[in-house]
Amino acid sequence: MGKAEQTEQMRHGAGFIAALDQSGGSTPKALTQYGVPDSAYSSDAEMFDLIHAMRARIATAPAFTGDKVIGAILFEMTMDREIAGRPAAEYLWEERHVVPFLKIDAGLEAAADGVQMLKPIPHLAATLTRARDNGMFGTKARSVIGSAHQSGIEAVVAQQFAVGAEVLAQGLVPILEPEVLITAPDKAEAETMVLHALLAHLERLPDGHQVMLKLTLPEVPNLYAPVVAHPRVLRVVALSGGYHRDEANRRLAQNSGVIASFSRALTEGLSAHQSDAEFNATLSATIDAIRTASIT
Repeated sequence: MGKAEQTEQMRHGAGFIAALDQSGGSTPKALTQYGVPDSAYSSDAEMFDLIHAMRARIATAPAFTGDKVIGAILFEMTMDREIAGRPAAEYLWEERHVVPFLKIDAGLEAAADGVQMLKPIPHLAATLTRARDNGMFGTKARSVIGSAHQSGIEAVVAQQFAVGAEVLAQGLVPILEPEVLITAPDKAEAETMVLHALLAHLERLPDGHQVMLKLTLPEVPNLYAPVVAHPRVLRVVALSGGYHRDEANRRLAQNSGVIASFSRALTEGLSAHQSDAEFNATLSATIDAIRTASIT
């Protein structure tokens, strides 16, 4: 699947990564925002059919191509399904030139020390093997930071790098995501702690290994410039984190070298009730706006 070409696209592509990885917990809200109420389905199976239809509609839209959307993060069930009659990852790369990633985390532990750690990931080695066999380029796992608690933040970042080491050992590229909540009362202080923890762990990565980082848009523009420039970082991407798209794009444009990896901000304004022409026009405008903020 052209690993060298995909790596080059991740390193230098003038676009952003679409986060199409809503899980069981976040799918109902995503469907509601898409105009599909809870009453439209009566089982998890029906719910996941509906969210897959939304993702497939996005992935097959004319504007969803690798010159603007350089990558996409998929939920495991999406990896196992087809888009336009082809396996999802194969379709994304071969038809759209979009690099596929797999969400691998199994949710979050209860909050402690100001953070939520990753729950143990069942059968991680087998999942990584399957991801590689299905043509995935990399993975993503999300932790949450709710306050500037030094030991909690250090534990989150250490766990992210430990999981990342397992991903790297399978020949995949991990996206490490220690998200600082936009509602954190001491968000700026927490972000400085995250930066220092990231730099410490990056220095310990073996030569030749690179990770990607998915970070909250910081209170101080260009705070993460040292990790953007770090030789062991392939790319730094930003999550929208609950900011509306215009605000997320405004903040993103202030951070040189950081590109978007938006979920809610990407699907904002899309509806199951739109005609294909309306849906495609809305998505095209959204993609252009996010790409412009990413390459600023």
